[in-house]
Amino acid sequence: MKKSSKLFSKKIDLKLKDKLKKDLSDQGFEFFTTKYSIFSAKKDRITCTLYHSGMLVVQGKDKDNFIEFYLEPQILKSFEYTHPELYTDMTPRIGVDEAGKGDFFGPLCIASLYTDDVGIKKLISLGIKDSKKLTDNSILNISKKLRKDFQYSFVTIYPEKYNNLYKKFKNLNLLLGWAHSLAIYNLFQKTSCKNVIIDQFAKKSIVSSFISKKNLKIDLRQEHKAESDIVVAAASIIARSLFLEGLAKLSEKINYKLPKGASSKVIDSGVFLVNKHGKDILNKISKIHFKTYQEILKN
Repeated sequence: MKKSSKLFSKKIDLKLKDKLKKDLSDQGFEFFTTKYSIFSAKKDRITCTLYHSGMLVVQGKDKDNFIEFYLEPQILKSFEYTHPELYTDMTPRIGVDEAGKGDFFGPLCIASLYTDDVGIKKLISLGIKDSKKLTDNSILNISKKLRKDFQYSFVTIYPEKYNNLYKKFKNLNLLLGWAHSLAIYNLFQKTSCKNVIIDQFAKKSIVSSFISKKNLKIDLRQEHKAESDIVVAAASIIARSLFLEGLAKLSEKINYKLPKGASSKVIDSGVFLVNKHGKDILNKISKIHFKTYQEILKN
């Protein structure tokens, strides 16, 4: 069974609201109202809230038994929470994802991770999910476990190299396609696994053409939002951790904490660093084809 977390949420059909309310009443729950909710109900160490959107939220120390023995069989008609392995593709495969593409400062990182059915069960037990839903500290901690227990490969492209490659490719998607194919190729050499899934970031032909140039005979799946796949999600965690480590390394090198993203805070940091070191510093720490680069130089 999945380890307990603080909160469980699932969207349900509002046609079930009367049944849910009656069942909770029969089980001894006490009802109260909260903002935006149809009702909230509490019993011992469980609180259950149904919102007008259909979102059902359950929290409390005793929620796991409540979900397993009542909510899943009676309301959800699914056992995805207590038995996620039944709803997960257990096929051995390589998952690939990137990090740093939208960050002005720092490297571009692509990671590939291989696992079989045994490893997928381990990923489930670790509660692996898309890195965008995790804090930086969680990413760094989980990545250590993944890098210790799973076969993986990565491509980290620091800004100076990145900017040179961008001049060569003249297109970010081509650069990404090349880097993805390299991460796939390197892990294929170690594992001989032909099943590969990546998050589709451009036309499928871009990555496929780089794969063909490497003479790789693989079954490549390119899917939008592929990070919902648990193996891709694991790769995304490694990629993001590599980006965070790379950003920290560059920050240490110039004795200045570089921010993530491409916000106004990033522009302010860039202006400060250009005033201190000259504009050439940006080629060493940032992706200079971003519009952010011109915004910094304007200021």
